[in-house]
Amino acid sequence: MKKLILTLLLGGIIMTGAFANPSAGSGTAFVYFSATGTTERMARNAAKEMGADLIEIEPVHKYTSADLNWHDKKSLSSVECNDPKSRPAIANKIDISAYDTVVVCYPIWWAYAPKIVYTFVESQNWSGKKLVTICTSGGSGLGRSGNDLAKFAKGADFKGGKDFTRGSGADIKKYIDGLLK
Repeated sequence: MKKLILTLLLGGIIMTGAFANPSAGSGTAFVYFSATGTTERMARNAAKEMGADLIEIEPVHKYTSADLNWHDKKSLSSVECNDPKSRPAIANKIDISAYDTVVVCYPIWWAYAPKIVYTFVESQNWSGKKLVTICTSGGSGLGRSGNDLAKFAKGADFKGGKDFTRGSGADIKKYIDGLLK
């Protein structure tokens, strides 16, 4: 009889674990925008190191090298960066509801996150979510971009941000683990 009860109890525990949805309200997602591939590589390496999901912010209009020419005041990126209300459209639907921690990854453009990252941040429900920002940069570093994005992520618990242009996935994991303690 004891064996039967123990077997049923153990079976119930196993079945409960087997049908639980581990990603509902838990886990980490790396959501990234990358126009040249640099930020994508950084986000991909970090997500792999952390065992996290990777989600790309895909622009409706793919940026060309001419669009990214910061020497040209009429290039698309220059025009967007100079317009605080610019919010480029996103081609794919992104839903962060299944995650408790979201790491937003982006390149630095003129000391800020690209405006499409603002489009993403403003389109999400951040209530009860932890937000971390990481960036790649040609020289200006994270600056105020993380704090600035956090203002638009209404309800998020902003944990911090850092430039990881030259960091590895392991470096990013160590940094994020430290923030989330």
